[in-house]
Amino acid sequence: MAVRRPKPRRHEPSTSKVASLMQEECPSIPPPITITCEPWMNRAWRRPRQTRQLNLYLPAPPPVLVLPGRQRLTQQNFCRPSSAPRTPVTQEDIDITDEVLFSDSLHFSNDPIGHRLTSSQKRANQWRRWSQDIIPSLLVPYLSYIQQTSVLRYTNAPGQTQQDLGVCQAGCRTRNITVACVHFDALKDINIITCPCFPAPLQLLRRGLFPCAPLAPSLAVDLRVLEFVRLLFVHQSPNQTAWCDAVETFLDGMGYKLSCKNNLRRRFGNAFHWYRVLSILAHNHISTVIADVRRSQARIPLIDQPTEYLRSRCLLCFGGNVCHGPDARSIPDVIVCIDACFTQKCLTNPRGGSSIDPPNPTPTFFLSNDDVKAMEDFVKSCRGERRRTRVSRVEGEEDCYEEGMRVPVSVLNGCGESFVAADEKREKASTRFFTDTGLMALLCRHDRVLWLANLTSAGEKQHYALALLDQLFKHMPPQMTVGLLYDIRCQLERSCRKWQLLDENTLSRISFAVAVFHAYGHQWPCQIIYHPRKREGFGLSDGEGCERLWSSLKQLIPSLRVSGFHQRFFVLDVQIRHLDTKSIQGYRHWLHRWWVHCQTKKNAALDSLLDLDVDEDILRAQWKAQIAHQTRPIPRQSQNKAAEVITTILALEKTLDAHETSVRELEMQLYVGGIANVVEFNLQLADARSRRAKIADTVRRRKAALGPQGQADLKTMKNDIYLTIRLNARAVQTRIRDRLRQRKFELERLERSYQATVNEHKLRANTQHSIKRREPAILKLLPLLLSPLILLLVKVSFYSTVDDEIWQDVGLDDDGMHPPAWLSDEATRSGIRLQLEVDRCVEEETRVMRERSVMQEWMLAEWDAIQTALRDAANDLVMSFHLRAHAEELLSICVVWKKKAQEIPCAWPVKSWGPPNEDLLRAARDQVQSSFFQDDDDDESVGVEEESDEEGDMAYEVGDDELMDAIEEVALADEYRYQDEDFIDDIEDSFMPSSPTKPTPKKRRCI
Repeated sequence: MAVRRPKPRRHEPSTSKVASLMQEECPSIPPPITITCEPWMNRAWRRPRQTRQLNLYLPAPPPVLVLPGRQRLTQQNFCRPSSAPRTPVTQEDIDITDEVLFSDSLHFSNDPIGHRLTSSQKRANQWRRWSQDIIPSLLVPYLSYIQQTSVLRYTNAPGQTQQDLGVCQAGCRTRNITVACVHFDALKDINIITCPCFPAPLQLLRRGLFPCAPLAPSLAVDLRVLEFVRLLFVHQSPNQTAWCDAVETFLDGMGYKLSCKNNLRRRFGNAFHWYRVLSILAHNHISTVIADVRRSQARIPLIDQPTEYLRSRCLLCFGGNVCHGPDARSIPDVIVCIDACFTQKCLTNPRGGSSIDPPNPTPTFFLSNDDVKAMEDFVKSCRGERRRTRVSRVEGEEDCYEEGMRVPVSVLNGCGESFVAADEKREKASTRFFTDTGLMALLCRHDRVLWLANLTSAGEKQHYALALLDQLFKHMPPQMTVGLLYDIRCQLERSCRKWQLLDENTLSRISFAVAVFHAYGHQWPCQIIYHPRKREGFGLSDGEGCERLWSSLKQLIPSLRVSGFHQRFFVLDVQIRHLDTKSIQGYRHWLHRWWVHCQTKKNAALDSLLDLDVDEDILRAQWKAQIAHQTRPIPRQSQNKAAEVITTILALEKTLDAHETSVRELEMQLYVGGIANVVEFNLQLADARSRRAKIADTVRRRKAALGPQGQADLKTMKNDIYLTIRLNARAVQTRIRDRLRQRKFELERLERSYQATVNEHKLRANTQHSIKRREPAILKLLPLLLSPLILLLVKVSFYSTVDDEIWQDVGLDDDGMHPPAWLSDEATRSGIRLQLEVDRCVEEETRVMRERSVMQEWMLAEWDAIQTALRDAANDLVMSFHLRAHAEELLSICVVWKKKAQEIPCAWPVKSWGPPNEDLLRAARDQVQSSFFQDDDDDESVGVEEESDEEGDMAYEVGDDELMDAIEEVALADEYRYQDEDFIDDIEDSFMPSSPTKPTPKKRRCI
């Protein structure tokens, strides 16, 4: 059908002439654009045959023209009854007809005609409507419903009769909708009449339901069901498909059927997602009200305090009034740790789509992509400029210190080769199959997440860690100092100083240290400088909080592997908020147990020092001398190539002797007989002979390359027993170190697999087999060191820690005839270790006392802010209810905090805890009355005299599948290997947790 320009009437000028006259009178008015509807623009509309015969009137004419944005242009009087009698056309009819015709006066743009929206565009529009319109409008009604039902305790709320009003009083256009409602025990259909001033989500929320769509939902879910699922999915792996299938099966067995065309999963997923968004925003709304009141009552300028974000992240680290202590030069104000995880990946879209899901209207812990990209560009620019001006080291240059570093270049290179994380080019996750390759986290020492960075590169690049540190310093006052624990700390500090990635002011505020569990992978000179048990200011912090975080997030790995970009962030944020809630509850036990552990450790070390009877000044002087000696640059190794070749030949000859002994033993077993598996034995013998042949060939080639003078030197060194033993010891020590490092890394992998395996008995056998398979190589090397000179060096056991002598270069490269006391005197060496332990315990005491004062200051400020907010909201029943609920929760926490912290002295005096004694007594009585429904956790808080190390270990077990701390993993694996031996006493903090999690009863594992 086409609309053509009508002919002008003689008695009256046409509308086009009127328009031209108006253009002449008003030149500023743009000329009209005439749009002619051709047949291809609109399909020919014909009245159905039945309609023609019955002479029916169709009230909805087809569109004449579809404009951009899906706007339809129609003729209002296009359809008229065909039986209307034809009458002569009068002047009045002509005027009316002329007014209806519009083809001469259309003023629209010349944009192309809009097409039908795609499914992705529809989802984006619905997401935008949820985020911008529906959720903000439901915030106050949701808080009101929670108040009316006493936190969903009751199903019906006052004002229920208002929901049944089906006629809008404002005269809006209404719509009748049938909604299927899912309850715990029923499936009901309800009819609601909606209008713009009383939409469907608001009506359903007042009925205690949450819709699946913003405008015309076909399904709604009970708020109590959604709250139950929300709590369930933070305690186990979220699986909406399984939950919806179970609900459908359960309701089907009761005789309820879903009449909708789509299944329950997608609509339930929409309702569940936006309910979680609403609950998060409601909680943030209450917290913001309290925070605003607290900021208005602050007595310290905001510039001298951390931002409100940091104060909300960890109250023990950032919640006090004093953020910079007087001893901050030796003890950092806060301690944080950084680590990356490459198991939290997200697969690439198999369809090759580049679009991502829209962001959620909730705050996130993730750094923005713009911040990470800006830091990446900055690092590339710094390295590019310095590379053009830096002079490369020539081969043969002597070992030295780089600017600002305390260990020589050779040690830094050795540490870089020991860690895969130090190699930025090493692929840990393929970018071909994964869009997001992992996560990097910044945590405080109480395992509270400060920020997360999404990894998109194949390796652990340094700009992610730098972006996290940059974000941290933006939120801290300029005088606050930080202690950083990172497994490749030496490489990060080296890059920052070499490429000037951080300015000197920022570097001066950072104290670098290595995480405890990764310290063994570093060279010994790096350990004595940067190990947290030897580094001044870190106390008993281990820096393995990220490992515990990855353990708590491992249940999300399957579901997030195929998740959307922002949906992945949202699920991780929800889980981290749940961990924060557990952490707040766990503060009550954490400080108390950490204080008891620190006192026990310090008293034991002081008693041992008293037995040694060595002066403290002598021990400190000897420790400084040991640091200065063992961190000195090594002599130039390339001055005499022949000496290096001779040393290598001697080491290879010893290795060749060991392989020949191994081959002879295998041949003797074959001669004696009694072999169970002949095929496997033949393969093992062939492998041993092949290795012996390769080493023998290498020795022959090295000897042939020496020359006459080198052959003479080799013969001379072989006749010198002292030099031969010394060189052999050096070579064997290096091999033992390499094997021990590999063994420890293998133990870490095996322990991780143990934590992730259900069948403990089967995994225990596999673990024993894997470890025993790696032990012979170390055991065969030990007899080589059994000489009087080497016995001074090595006291090797399978429980080797970073303090064992195997990691120290003792007696192998000293030219003096009179070794110092730190080298030769056993009492001095033991005293140095004990004195360092006492120093760390004293630092931990100072930090725990400070955190105890900060805890009390935070409680006082929070209580005062809530009371002030209650007075301000006296006329607001809804806000008063939620503030009182928050105050009751704070009272219950304060009762336990005050009881647990009474034995810890304050670092500075604090006048009170905030709540009056009457309220605290009432809260204590309520806790006693409700203890019948609790576990036996509170039975452990009777007193210090009833607690022991074993009880503390059981009380702090987070769960059968939770990681305690990284050091305990090694102890656990050792327990599987030696069933008849008890735990040794010298395991670093093996029985103490490092994060304030809520204790749960520990079940004994069956071995």
